[in-house]
Amino acid sequence: MYPAVFNDYKKFTQKYGDLSVLPTKYFLSKPEIGEEFSVELEKGKVLILKLLAIGPLSDITGQRDVFYEMNGEVRSITVDDKLAAVENVSRPKADPGDSSQCGSPMAGVVVEIRVKEGTEVKKGDVIAVISAMKMEMVVTAAHNGVIGQLVVKEGDSLSGQDLICRVVKP
Repeated sequence: MYPAVFNDYKKFTQKYGDLSVLPTKYFLSKPEIGEEFSVELEKGKVLILKLLAIGPLSDITGQRDVFYEMNGEVRSITVDDKLAAVENVSRPKADPGDSSQCGSPMAGVVVEIRVKEGTEVKKGDVIAVISAMKMEMVVTAAHNGVIGQLVVKEGDSLSGQDLICRVVKP
């Protein structure tokens, strides 16, 4: 397992615990309202869960209240609605004919930025690291220069040829 993937896994299990006891269907998607299912935490310890209702989205916090029944007792929890928080970002593409523009070689997520605007770079210096499907690709400067414009940040999702930065020749 790759170190970054393993670290993400450890953080996830520390935050949420062992989710291997959760039926796959409910790990991947929510149950239907009124649907009841059981989760065996350990031998002889079973939770019976039933989704009762999902509250409206709060425009301010991006959260919803979820009402459910656990072993016959009504409970509620406030959850982040990740789908509501998704922004549709349109990014400029790098012009392959302009050597000052540095583009993403593949679709992926920016895991590391190693420069700032104004940083002097030499040909081959690492500008950013992009990760996709457990592969990491290093993006390097095509020529000597200064980072004139950096248009991405760590965590951004990129498509192939999305503009990362401009390297201005001295």
